[in-house]
Amino acid sequence: VTNGGKTTLAEKLKKMLPNCDIISQDDFFKPESEVETDEHGFKLYDVLDALYMDEMVTRIRSWIKSPASSDGVTEKPQSACDNLKNVYILIVEGFLLYNYEPLNELWNRRYFLTLPYEECKRRRSTRVYQPADTPGYFDGHVWPMYLKYKTELEENASMQVAYLDGTKSQEELLSYLYSDIIQELNKLME
Repeated sequence: VTNGGKTTLAEKLKKMLPNCDIISQDDFFKPESEVETDEHGFKLYDVLDALYMDEMVTRIRSWIKSPASSDGVTEKPQSACDNLKNVYILIVEGFLLYNYEPLNELWNRRYFLTLPYEECKRRRSTRVYQPADTPGYFDGHVWPMYLKYKTELEENASMQVAYLDGTKSQEELLSYLYSDIIQELNKLME
């Protein structure tokens, strides 16, 4: 969900996990001139066609082939991670990751932050976007697209996703994610 805390959590996890890097879907938006406009005059940013998804897949695959060469990898594992010194972790964060089929074979874990309508709209209203949200944009485009993609995800029975309540504190979410990731890494190491 937009404004659910994805980027903040990813950045905090990067500081806690060994050899960790982040790729953000926000870095793959097309320029405004290439983004379609609907019949209401809304720029359609909350759809896959507004993003260079093939470039994102290429960047992720490149990182997977050579994680140690990435500029963004942190190298200071916490003591709890000492047995994971030779493990590299890539966090990919974004709002349309699981609805793009070429990415689905790449994930070890999937997390999906949710927010109720009122909280999401409140948070969105505090952010400044370029281009700026036009009046009615949240209700006319952003929220309907979130519901559409969330429904598609929920209907895909083969997709294993951990749904997280974005109204919980950052500390609570971070604690859960960190523990879950460490457990997953330990399983992969066995």
